[in-house]
Amino acid sequence: MQTKRKVTVRTDEPSDEKHRNGKSEAILRAAAKVFAQSGYFNAKVSDVARTAGVADGTVYLYFKNKDDLLTSIFSWAMGEFLARARTELAGIANAKEKLLSFAKLHFSLFEQERDIAVVFQIELRQSAKFMEQFSTTYLAEYLQMLREIIEEGQRVGVFRSALNSKFVAKLLFGLLDEMATNWVLSHGNHSLTAMAEPVLDVFFNGVSTNHV
Repeated sequence: MQTKRKVTVRTDEPSDEKHRNGKSEAILRAAAKVFAQSGYFNAKVSDVARTAGVADGTVYLYFKNKDDLLTSIFSWAMGEFLARARTELAGIANAKEKLLSFAKLHFSLFEQERDIAVVFQIELRQSAKFMEQFSTTYLAEYLQMLREIIEEGQRVGVFRSALNSKFVAKLLFGLLDEMATNWVLSHGNHSLTAMAEPVLDVFFNGVSTNHV
């Protein structure tokens, strides 16, 4: 299920055109870098422009203000992740393998884009406004993807049919989210992607031995 990206844009430029433009992506990457290094509240649009190698006015051609930059980083990155996840999971038949691939993709993209990981795990969490948007748009789609996989596994007997798929999806998201936050706070001193298999092992098999 695809949802529209809720991105704040200037009224004089169509949203699709904005996101096809390579310069706007370069500005978003520069903003992610500045926000990750300085913190969102301390950062200035002029810092973003300097990092992107453009004039301050060029940033305002694509984004209204600093809030719009933060929202657009979130929308752009989540949109890219969800589209890629849909594509990569389409060819996997086993529900357990789908969840493992989903977790690996989640972690690997954060490792490849550490600045964006910092923005997602630290900077966005400090704003109730942005967290509300996150919860009602892309997080809902993210959780729906997990629910679809879980329910697929329930239909073929891989997962327990009595479990509430919505609860299980939130539980898995919580595990992945906590591991990502820990990785960011530890300054990436270990492989995040390598944690996908141990996390899913606990998720699938629990912590108790069979005879307990």
